[in-house]
Amino acid sequence: MKSRADFLQDIVRQYQNEGHSLPANPKDIARWAIEKGLWRQRPEAVVTQCADQIARAMATEYFEDSDGNRIRAKHAVVHAEGPHSYSLWDDIRTADHPFVAVSLQQNRRNILNTCKQLKNDTDYYNKNRNPPAKINMVFNFELDLEELELSKKSRKAA
Repeated sequence: MKSRADFLQDIVRQYQNEGHSLPANPKDIARWAIEKGLWRQRPEAVVTQCADQIARAMATEYFEDSDGNRIRAKHAVVHAEGPHSYSLWDDIRTADHPFVAVSLQQNRRNILNTCKQLKNDTDYYNKNRNPPAKINMVFNFELDLEELELSKKSRKAA
């Protein structure tokens, strides 16, 4: 059985096969797929769609701490159950330590996976596309973090 991602990737391929080119706006692809009858909302997907929107909203709730730092209020822990997973959310201001520790570690792992994918993509481009100049990607963020801290301190002092 195809995954939902495979199904949607097939729609993109069909969109291209009908003469539409990339880059493309996903909304244009969606309109095309709906008009062609390739995609329709499943009744059970309404709950999933609402839950996804709620999760995105929780992920964008911030508060400012006493030092003026922007802190994300809601954090998730992903639990796997066989081939499926689900997330539980809590507030960093009231959540138990084990929950926060797991959430932050999972977030760090997600960042690592994003960096690994960025490295793969950069290496592929540099090796296979013969760019006029190689794209160099630095994955040590220490100086970036220090610069952001200094910038925050200078804004606070002003």
